[in-house]
Amino acid sequence: MEVVTISSIEPEKRANANMKTLFNEAILEGARTTLGIATFPPGARIPLEGTGAHEEDEYAVVIKGSLTTVSGGKKYRISAGQATFIPSGEEHWAYNDGDEDCELIWTLVKR
Repeated sequence: MEVVTISSIEPEKRANANMKTLFNEAILEGARTTLGIATFPPGARIPLEGTGAHEEDEYAVVIKGSLTTVSGGKKYRISAGQATFIPSGEEHWAYNDGDEDCELIWTLVKR
């Protein structure tokens, strides 16, 4: 078993949100999954402009707050207690237009 203490991981500043990678290939040799946690303070948007996409499928679970997001050209409002799936290659962005932090757990999975 591998155990990490989330509070001991330095966040990677991405645009104006904080991302912490908990497990990935660098930690577990041969891993095909990357797992992390993100905190979007009010006003945070990823990416800062335009859209982003990646070669992995993305799964996320919102554990606190809410976000407005566009994925595949369709607008969504997601909030605590909801989970999302974004297929590989689909362009997307997320913005915290609320007044509290939005926290989510995300996973990127290589097929």
